[in-house]
Amino acid sequence: MSDPIPNITIGQEYDQRYADAAVHYDSLGRMADFYGRNMPVHHHDRFFQVHYVKSGMVRVYLDDRPYHQQGPMFFLTPPGIPHSFTTEEECDGHVLTVRQQLVWSLLEESTELGSMSEVAPVCVATGRVSQEARMDVTRLERLFEELALEFDHQRPERELALTTLTRLIFIGLFRLSANSIKAQSVRHDDLMLFRRFNLEIEAHYREHWTLTRYATTLGITEARLNSVCRRIAGEPSKRIVHDRLMQEARRMLIFTRMSINEICYRLGFQDPGYFSRFFTRHVGTTPSRYRHQQDAP
Repeated sequence: MSDPIPNITIGQEYDQRYADAAVHYDSLGRMADFYGRNMPVHHHDRFFQVHYVKSGMVRVYLDDRPYHQQGPMFFLTPPGIPHSFTTEEECDGHVLTVRQQLVWSLLEESTELGSMSEVAPVCVATGRVSQEARMDVTRLERLFEELALEFDHQRPERELALTTLTRLIFIGLFRLSANSIKAQSVRHDDLMLFRRFNLEIEAHYREHWTLTRYATTLGITEARLNSVCRRIAGEPSKRIVHDRLMQEARRMLIFTRMSINEICYRLGFQDPGYFSRFFTRHVGTTPSRYRHQQDAP
């Protein structure tokens, strides 16, 4: 039996203000604060999603195809395609999530972009395209900036403006898709093992399982687990476990009013002082200062 791959609906889990919206936009940095920099495998049922990364290194898996690419770049994920990715702390950019009907209607109207069956996951290094395609890149970057401004302000005909900008963005993405870079090679067994490890982390990170216990559950040695994590995510297995704890800590600090002690115990820590030191070591600031920074205008 294969492992279940989670379906993430942005409008329900992340931003309930726009649960029924056809278009959702946010900055990559803000979404990384919520979901974390190491995003385990998932898919979006009935939604297209595009990540436009302006700078920094990205490791992304579109289904079983790996890409390791420096920004500026984008990757486009059609509905239902499993994907996972890791972004460096300095990475920022745009994340656009769009109901599939909006993209389908665009494709149905087009005589040149092709049929729906031809839309595949792509990864494009926009900083390395031909001189001829540079105009499309510049225009795409400008459209994303316009979309960000429109999304953040309640102005007349906002929905129409968002739909129109999104259609223009997808035309630009499809034009640039011919420049998709070639996927790197990776062992299928390693990728499946890494996905299983992330599912085990999701189930047990609050219990503070040791790496020995994770490895035993997966039926491998700690050394192999660490080796696979370094090949797939570029990080040791211990860091991946700790990152998941810190992702949840940051979410709780930003999106709840729980006290720091309450968060400490919810995450399985026994000592608030140790939790504070652990958080500071990984995030670079104390939990209370981190919360204050996020609350600041």
